[in-house]
Amino acid sequence: MVNQDNQTVNPSKNFVLPFILLLLSRMSLHGYELSQKLQAFGFKTIDQGNLYRLLRQLEKDELVSSEWDTNGTGPAKRRYSITKAGITYLNGYAHQLETYQSMLDQFFKMYSSFLELYIPSFQKRDPIEKVSSKKRRKDHGTEEK
Repeated sequence: MVNQDNQTVNPSKNFVLPFILLLLSRMSLHGYELSQKLQAFGFKTIDQGNLYRLLRQLEKDELVSSEWDTNGTGPAKRRYSITKAGITYLNGYAHQLETYQSMLDQFFKMYSSFLELYIPSFQKRDPIEKVSSKKRRKDHGTEEK
């Protein structure tokens, strides 16, 4: 979904699911910790209420389990972990994403070809590519020695 105000793309709610399972496959986390890690993946506008509802649904579907963590200061917090069923689901989802990635690669190859064909001034540049000194001299009309 595209936010018209600043032209950013927000991933769909369903797209967050494999990221949650992936993070929980690495370590058990509190909801707040999970939210912070999801933001690092690029889920900038994740709603806390929706996240906890999704975690409860994942627990109901037996993809995630939770237990109360009473260690540390402050009130007890739920710590979430992935289950064996969650790992199986994650592996299947990863396979689906590989298929989608292949489709997206084809899309962008075709899209780039379209741009090159119909917009002659469009040139795909490698941002890492360095301009040679000969090209710099030609562009600036000066000789470097």
